[in-house]
Amino acid sequence: MNLDDLSPRSRAIAAGRPDQPGEPLNTPLVATSTYVAGGGFKYARENGTPTWAALEEAIGALEGGRATAFASGIATAAAVIDLLDVGAEVAVPVYSYSGTRGLLDHAAGKGRLKVRRIDPADREGWLAAAREADVVWVESPTNPTLDLIDIAPLTGQRARVVVDNTFATPLGQQPLALGADIVVHSATKLIGGHSDLLLGLTVAADEGVAEELRDARTRNGATPGALEAWLALRGLRTLPVRLAEQSRTAALLAARLGEHPAVTKVRYPGQGTMIAFELADAAAADQLCAALRLIQHATSLGGVESLVERRAVWPGDAHVPAGLVRFSVGLEDPEDLWRDLAQALT
Repeated sequence: MNLDDLSPRSRAIAAGRPDQPGEPLNTPLVATSTYVAGGGFKYARENGTPTWAALEEAIGALEGGRATAFASGIATAAAVIDLLDVGAEVAVPVYSYSGTRGLLDHAAGKGRLKVRRIDPADREGWLAAAREADVVWVESPTNPTLDLIDIAPLTGQRARVVVDNTFATPLGQQPLALGADIVVHSATKLIGGHSDLLLGLTVAADEGVAEELRDARTRNGATPGALEAWLALRGLRTLPVRLAEQSRTAALLAARLGEHPAVTKVRYPGQGTMIAFELADAAAADQLCAALRLIQHATSLGGVESLVERRAVWPGDAHVPAGLVRFSVGLEDPEDLWRDLAQALT
């Protein structure tokens, strides 16, 4: 059966899987740096490994483009920036992943780039950037404020549209189908799903752009480990069921948090595993994080365990509301999670 005829849920299971008689059912972990001359693979930094190739095939099938695996999510952002000419202008949300903004600010400080910061809600500002800038870098939902930015109206203009799809995953939205040029993922998060690997992915609609990204990976040595690629592929197989269950729990908890008197604001886009909620001030948010018992106080997101953190404590996120708590909803029983939140809020 053709992969294009399958639903995304089935594609996540079937794509990138060996299908010849006598082959292993699952792509094995291939731990090598080099190969015997004369075959398709020569040297891992340049050609990858069969494990990388399987992961890239699977993600490409889900996103509808050509995927390239990197050592981390931030390495994907660095590769995209590497493609830009000196003096290029990049528009980025005011509220967005601090690592990406840090890379852009560093390049701007060296005189390589110009950075335009836009409020996620400023529709006209985004449309102007699409007409005037070289790149519009979109997060939808944004990290950590979970604002939504309409992708389709930004495409087809002067600017190349890059979408960080880490929060939504390929099952939540497919930016290339909306006209975006490049998708980036931190596979460390929901794709891997178990807080046990670092890995990034780009997916490009255009074959030439995909080759440029692959060249940037080779040139900068931003290659993933064999184990990490294997773990990410294994994690991808269960992403559909994890995402569905965690999203159901997130919707339930977002509704209950919205009714709690200690919570001043809940940010939840209606789907997905991430919630951002605000308490009165930084002290109240810190007290909540310290009082939780089942939910872990740690950075990152997308794993099977629920995590919280106050984002404003991180360098580059001081402008985030002081009492905002980012909540990555895991696979625990929703009633257990609510009991833990309720006692901590009290």
